[in-house]
Amino acid sequence: MSVPPKIVVLDRFQTGESANPSPENILAGIPRTRVSNQYSVATGDFFCGVWTSTAGKWRVRYTEHEFCVIIEGRVRIESVSGEKHEFKAGDCFVVPAGFEGIWEVNEPCKKWYSIFEPKT
Repeated sequence: MSVPPKIVVLDRFQTGESANPSPENILAGIPRTRVSNQYSVATGDFFCGVWTSTAGKWRVRYTEHEFCVIIEGRVRIESVSGEKHEFKAGDCFVVPAGFEGIWEVNEPCKKWYSIFEPKT
């Protein structure tokens, strides 16, 4: 008999591990990021947790779909086509797979993330 799935309670205070942007992608500052992955499925195509970052600016290219909720701080995201968005604590948004642009953390940031990356 199998064990039924259980609710997973996420902890916004976990410290996680370093996940700094690649040096070649950094445009300003010395961003220090940490990721605390708190749930994932066995197939590895869905996971979620908490991400933090100090101020900085870097290029990004998404292969995954990411749902974000800003808990603390402020960020600015600009697409390669020039579309700009600013987010602060309480804001939520989705970054779709294929997005390319710039992440800028204007003040230390913490966010919930939920990522789906289909395996091909």
